Amino acid sequence: MTSQRLQDFGTSIFAEMSSLAIEHGAINLSQGFPDFDGPPALIELALEAMNGGQNQYARSMGHPELVQALARQTREHHGLDYDPWSEIGVFCGATEAIAASLLGILDPGDEVVLIEPFYDSYPALVSLAGATARFVTLRFPDFALDVQALADCIGPRTRAIVLNTPHNPSGKVFDAQELEAIAGLCRRHDLIVIADEVYEHLCFGRARHRSIATLPGMRDRTLRISSFGKTFSMTGWKVGWAQGPAALIAAAQSAHQFLTFCAASPLQVAAARAIDRFGGDYLAQLQQDYDRRRSLLIEGLEAAGFGVAAPDGTYFVLAEFSALWEGDDRSFAEHLVREIGVAAIPPSSFYRAEPEEGRRLLRFAFCKRLETLEAALSRLARLPKRL
Repeated sequence: MTSQRLQDFGTSIFAEMSSLAIEHGAINLSQGFPDFDGPPALIELALEAMNGGQNQYARSMGHPELVQALARQTREHHGLDYDPWSEIGVFCGATEAIAASLLGILDPGDEVVLIEPFYDSYPALVSLAGATARFVTLRFPDFALDVQALADCIGPRTRAIVLNTPHNPSGKVFDAQELEAIAGLCRRHDLIVIADEVYEHLCFGRARHRSIATLPGMRDRTLRISSFGKTFSMTGWKVGWAQGPAALIAAAQSAHQFLTFCAASPLQVAAARAIDRFGGDYLAQLQQDYDRRRSLLIEGLEAAGFGVAAPDGTYFVLAEFSALWEGDDRSFAEHLVREIGVAAIPPSSFYRAEPEEGRRLLRFAFCKRLETLEAALSRLARLPKRL
């Protein structure tokens, strides 16, 4: 019997659409996992760790090799210095890092500002913490932040803002002005930022990711969260981390120790060694490869009749379908699976304040092999246009 706090959330849309894809033999562009593995050397690193005796519980806050590697990497990429022993925590994926952060920081009655469309776990996790979510809406196609709307959401009970950039599902990368506006509100109202930055290494064109923790006065009020899976195409390893001031890391750790205690030890060791081994050349090639997939998907969707908001980051595209279907996003997504053989995500479930913003859109993932994308686009090309 589901608890009252979770009854409103139902089954994750990702599980629903992936199940439908399997049932109908559809090409799955819905759930954001690659249909390929990361570098083969990663598997060798994991085997070496297992054969080297790294098979028992790790230090709950993170294996020593990994937290030290993360401290080095963050200093190099962001110019941020974190003490590996007190200012970094390792979790079973970024989702658990966000969950533990919210559970460790929030009290019943607190409020949290979420930016919609959001990653679907955010509202559920806020609810589990006994807090209340307030929402600011980004709108297709540019997804610009309405700073005044954000300011209007902040009240005496507001404790935190969850900021996801690069942003899933829109692909937006928050620019310098938007980040400074958010930072200014946080400094003025003494707010914490839960910064979900799992796509930090996937930006395209002129877009550049900048962590809000690098802005004046923000390091000590930001939990910067990222993960191994998105950057190294090993999402099933579920190795994520949070970096921030010791007090905030301790708050997240206070929940983590009772949720999962530690992430898988050999995978933490393998992740640490991969972070040290695969540097700038690997990341540049990763961006280049994903940019090729991005361009292929955008061109194919536009040719099929979709209106596309080209993403500056992540590996997702939001596409508007009014020229193809007169129903809502869920009915069209189900039609695509059953009749066309392609699975996408209906994103209205990523909105609470203004779900109508998502009812004319679908989210497609391009973290797939080129041949997978080509096959899906070949099927989508058969869609008839509305008269």
